[in-house]
Amino acid sequence: MKTSKKLLALVLAAAMMVCMLAGCGSSASEAPASAAAADSAAGSAAPAASGDKVIKIGVFEPASGDNGAGGKQETLGIQYANQECPTVEIGGETYTVELDIVDNQSSTDKAPSAAQQLVNDGCSIVLGSYGSGVSIAASDIFKNGGVPAMGVTCTNPQVTEGNDHYFRICFLDPFQGTVLANYAYNTLGARKAYSLSKLGDDYSVGVCNYFDEAFKALGGEIVSDQFPDGNTDFTSYVSNAKSSACDVFFAPVSIEAAANIIDQVYAQGLTIPLLASDTWDSNVVAEAATGKDLSISVTTFYQEGANTAFDEGFKKWLNSDSTAMANNGGNDMIAAVSAMGYDAYYTALEALKAAGSPDPAAVMAALPGVTYTGVSGNIAFGENGDANRNSAIIKKVNCETGVWEFVSEATVE
Repeated sequence: MKTSKKLLALVLAAAMMVCMLAGCGSSASEAPASAAAADSAAGSAAPAASGDKVIKIGVFEPASGDNGAGGKQETLGIQYANQECPTVEIGGETYTVELDIVDNQSSTDKAPSAAQQLVNDGCSIVLGSYGSGVSIAASDIFKNGGVPAMGVTCTNPQVTEGNDHYFRICFLDPFQGTVLANYAYNTLGARKAYSLSKLGDDYSVGVCNYFDEAFKALGGEIVSDQFPDGNTDFTSYVSNAKSSACDVFFAPVSIEAAANIIDQVYAQGLTIPLLASDTWDSNVVAEAATGKDLSISVTTFYQEGANTAFDEGFKKWLNSDSTAMANNGGNDMIAAVSAMGYDAYYTALEALKAAGSPDPAAVMAALPGVTYTGVSGNIAFGENGDANRNSAIIKKVNCETGVWEFVSEATVE
């Protein structure tokens, strides 16, 4: 943990009253939470129409653009947790938790203005984003506004590096890239890997770099390519992997790009395994692979079936609301990012309880000491505000049934 975070937490903790803790039961409501209205000053709790106190949690996620599908699924997890537990006890008082949801449009250009809206709206803490690039682009807005942010699945080290205000609950890309390289080399038996990233994309470029370094350290050979923004035709890239006699095709790119790659790999008869990172863990990808004789494996945060209570409750909620179902891609398959969004919401509640105040500065000071046991595992913050995660789930698409199947849980020594 960074020294500045420790000192800030100690100083504020000495000045604060002992916080009261409170849990949440299930809510009778099955409707997803809506975006909050922007009507309170920064750091304040606005009165609700009923007279109850309201606290705002910002949801900084893409609902459009390249990462819109994944952003919607991550948001669903947050919304489900909010309807399940819509209040929090802070300093002996009950607050209604209001989600303030903004669309960062998967764009590093649009992300700062979306972040500024959440700061202006008076959010006590912000969750997100799906996509490391937009998280990095918006970081200074949260920093200058004095609002703590907590990443859910943004895995690039730059999100938290050198920052006191950005935390996250997921593993990082150096770890994920190494897990994938080990799996490619040791399990799939690959000795030459094709590595494809999107030009200028912090996430995919970063994961590929870590994968490439780890794979070469094992004795493997890398053939790398990058495609430009807006590209939908991957024919030449598939051809390059084929002509280079690669043993595995690694492409940690967006869900939209993944579906196109799967179609074109199948069309060209490329039979080598496809390997990707957490962004491919989606029902959209599983559906694109259904009926195709392909091998597709990914690293991710959660496997459906790991927590029965969460799985059953989330599926029931999805099936009760057509909008939620549409935002999940049209079926009730559980994406790992939804489980992570769920855990992020409850971790945020723990930070609010520990702070004893809706003041963003108090929440920021409390976050380093927050712990929470979620459906995705134990969450505690270490160096740079990163979660102490030391394992990843590897799963594979069953191309006959269109279902993700558990392969193993991987660690790196």
